[in-house]
Amino acid sequence: RARARARARGREMAALMKGGEGHGGRAKKVLLLHGTSTSSTVKGALSDFHHLMKAGGHAIRFTKKNENVRPFENGGETSLEFLSQKTDCGLFVFGSHSKKRPHNLVFGRMYDYHVFDLVEVGVENFLSIQSFGGGKKYSPQAGSKPCFAFIGEGFETDEKLKHLKEVLLDFFRGEVVKTINLVGLDRVYVCTSFGNKVFFKHCAIRLKKSGSRIPRIELLEAGPSMEFVLRRHRPPNEELRKAAMKVALKPSKGKVKNVSGDLLAGKVGRIYMPKQKFDGIALAKMKGLKRERQAAAAALNDLSSKKQRRD
Repeated sequence: RARARARARGREMAALMKGGEGHGGRAKKVLLLHGTSTSSTVKGALSDFHHLMKAGGHAIRFTKKNENVRPFENGGETSLEFLSQKTDCGLFVFGSHSKKRPHNLVFGRMYDYHVFDLVEVGVENFLSIQSFGGGKKYSPQAGSKPCFAFIGEGFETDEKLKHLKEVLLDFFRGEVVKTINLVGLDRVYVCTSFGNKVFFKHCAIRLKKSGSRIPRIELLEAGPSMEFVLRRHRPPNEELRKAAMKVALKPSKGKVKNVSGDLLAGKVGRIYMPKQKFDGIALAKMKGLKRERQAAAAALNDLSSKKQRRD
């Protein structure tokens, strides 16, 4: 039983890691934090990311310094894994600043509360949401979904860019749904690759009247806007990736006898009725027929009495 529970927990964690259907495709929570040394650019980027992902309680931000968190270093990820388990976050963004790596951001994903993979980028030419006059005006609505536009061949050929694309999709996609209303698409993330840089922009979608059923779409740059400079990255090993890609098995539904489906009536059932013998059934006699019989019997009595008088 212990092994079965461990396997079931592993499948659930795998489904949570990949946003699978085992957990209803719910969005993974993001932990945003920074180290002992940081910059205004890093703090602004973390603040804007928290603003974009906080709808529905999907983002948690720590404002205090975390001196024991050092991704890519031996022993520097233990505290990060503890915080991830404490806050139940499957994703994290760690900000730092140093002379060797200025304005540094590390995107990471967790599997079973252990670091799954890491992507490190530098931030340049940062423009916050406030610089575009945003705030609540362009805030993502609860339950809405974003669009993504990845422009450049590097996202299909370069391993670092492919890894960054996968991580960004996991961070900003929100809940996994099967269908969506057109009105629910309220923003788009545009990522353009050029050499070792990725231009990241966030735009709001506005639907305008076009004279037809299909509305006219306008894009308004809402911020944040920045340039990502690719630095270090650590992809997961193949065995860990296979373990994380496993999805919880769905319980198989057995075939139900004498039940079928219908597009109009929905679920249709069939029952067995034995052959009925109507000859021996005592049917209720109607009062109307009883009155007619009484009237006929009275008329017959009158005729018989008249005949007797004549005789």
